[in-house]
Amino acid sequence: MRLRDYMMGLGTGVVIGVVASQAATRYIPSVTADQVLEQVKAAFKKEGPIDGSWVYMKTEPFHVGVIETDVYRGGITRMKNGVTENFEFAADAKTGSILEIKQLAV
Repeated sequence: MRLRDYMMGLGTGVVIGVVASQAATRYIPSVTADQVLEQVKAAFKKEGPIDGSWVYMKTEPFHVGVIETDVYRGGITRMKNGVTENFEFAADAKTGSILEIKQLAV
């Protein structure tokens, strides 16, 4: 094998690696659903114990006016003053920022 063939193979491998890395960064969420759920649970635990929690592992589109982003949806259940409270949330799939929390009617 000549040096030129070796260098062409090496160069091709590097280019493919860089392209794959950039594609993965764009399309793979940087925050997992479990990380989002732990963040929300930690915030609710500051106000008292929680009874249950869940998060949907796949992202879904979320619209705020003309802006659209992918979010994880989930929920929290807790007891407060003997009353069960249920909340649902939507968190940005890339940053983990909570975009919406709403209390559900019992």
